[in-house]
Amino acid sequence: MQHVRRVLSSVEPDPRALTANIPPNVLVHLTELAARRGIASESWFVGLGITRQQINDPSVRISYRQARTVVARGLKAMGDPTLGLQIGRNQTVGSFGLLGLAMMTSRNFGEAMTVGIANHKVSGSLLDVDFVVIDEQTVALQAWPRFGEVDLLPFLCEEMFASSFALARELIGPNLSLVRLELTYPAPAYAREYSAAFQCDVRFGAQYNRILVDTSWLAHPLPGYNPLTSKQALALCHQQLRGATGSDEIVGSVERLLRSRLREHPRLTEVARTLHLSERSLRRRLADSGRIFREIHDRVRAERALELLHAGKMSVAEIGIELGFSDPREFRRAFKRWTGMPPQLARRGMPS
Repeated sequence: MQHVRRVLSSVEPDPRALTANIPPNVLVHLTELAARRGIASESWFVGLGITRQQINDPSVRISYRQARTVVARGLKAMGDPTLGLQIGRNQTVGSFGLLGLAMMTSRNFGEAMTVGIANHKVSGSLLDVDFVVIDEQTVALQAWPRFGEVDLLPFLCEEMFASSFALARELIGPNLSLVRLELTYPAPAYAREYSAAFQCDVRFGAQYNRILVDTSWLAHPLPGYNPLTSKQALALCHQQLRGATGSDEIVGSVERLLRSRLREHPRLTEVARTLHLSERSLRRRLADSGRIFREIHDRVRAERALELLHAGKMSVAEIGIELGFSDPREFRRAFKRWTGMPPQLARRGMPS
């Protein structure tokens, strides 16, 4: 585990991890579960500039660093590796606040899914997510860890995917079934709990973290459909997103595009064209956020490489191809530049 932390810390720290723009919903659920078990959680917040009481204030926002520190301390204090699954599957539409209301009043499940993914940060998500079309029969809710997160990835995926499944079933009904759940990390000791929670095929050591759903569910009408309420809730969600993302919105757009096209090794010009911007405009907007395109591209590739190394299923050469390198030697040199060590050493340092 110490090797993993050294690999991650060698990637230049992302200043956005220190920006307080995340609703503390996950921390609220975690500390409430601790309270029900008679475990005090006040000490988890020591030295972070926030308190246990403050996270119940709906106006409070925390940084990713604060959130992951509290979660790590909570997992250690409670000694239960299944906390992510427990917290996630007990959530309801009400747990998602305004976003839950916007989804519940959508026309159909496909529209609700689109609304949820587009506005996921409103609910305090600690993962980045996107909607992916797999084939004519299958779509997916796909997630990426932020800032190269490895240590807490199982908890974060469990909480997000279990809560998403619980929400989807509340919207559609108990007949909703999943095609498959795929996760990049190795199967934990409690892997059987996943089958009970998701009631579908679960594959560990996969290339992506995602829930796959049959497209036939997308047209399923929702009983709570109310176009006026949906429009009002969405407007409030968008207002919150504008206040939270600020000038980093363009950075997020570039990252999402790069993640979806890493194999193609997209250049700045191509990314700008896809975003309907000139190359000069994109450079300027990134500069306004204190970022440059190459740094973003390198970080996205480094994080994806660490994720695939952690999964352990692909060879170093295959990972290089996945990241857009035709020559394995070029990938090894690039990875060492990003992290300070070769990929083989990084893989040996990953926890099994």
